[in-house]
Amino acid sequence: MSLPKRDSQYHTYSDYLIWSREHGDELIDGTAYVKEPPSPSEYHQLVAAEIYRQLANSLEATDWVTFIAPLDVRLPKGSDRDEDIDTVVQPDVLITGPAKTKDRRGPLGAPIWLAEVLSPSTARYDRNIKIPVYERAGVQEVWLVDFNARSVAIYCLSGGQYGPPTVSRLQGRTQLTAVPVAPVDWDKVLANLRRFDPEFP
Repeated sequence: MSLPKRDSQYHTYSDYLIWSREHGDELIDGTAYVKEPPSPSEYHQLVAAEIYRQLANSLEATDWVTFIAPLDVRLPKGSDRDEDIDTVVQPDVLITGPAKTKDRRGPLGAPIWLAEVLSPSTARYDRNIKIPVYERAGVQEVWLVDFNARSVAIYCLSGGQYGPPTVSRLQGRTQLTAVPVAPVDWDKVLANLRRFDPEFP
């Protein structure tokens, strides 16, 4: 399933600031996509939170900064004026560098690394709509985490493009390529789910 479009109009970040909600709305090339209720599942939130916790702890003594949604990430194609930006996304977890342009509204430009935790309602949208946007914007590394399938698909930018993703099981530790000092321990991620739900398979 993909996300519904808000309408058929072309929008910019200036418009988005008027009607967007705190979480769930995004702009892709001027098209507004909205996430309808219900909110993300408890499993989704636990996975995203544990990934964030591990990376934030690993990067605490560095200049890298880790964020968790909701946070607007503006991806300009040229001018960074609000009325010219037509792509705004809210990755589940992301890392930016110390030199990344930002203001109180969030990062301006591509994060170095980000993760989307897939849900049945957003998986197709994340794969088919957002991956090309992240590639064009220059995000060096993208993880699509599918906790139901116990897998992570990793896209790495090379020559300005993503090749086919590397797909790994959610077990052991996976090292970020774009930020080498930051691994994710999947056994801890899944253990966190099982603490919440002992019957989680």
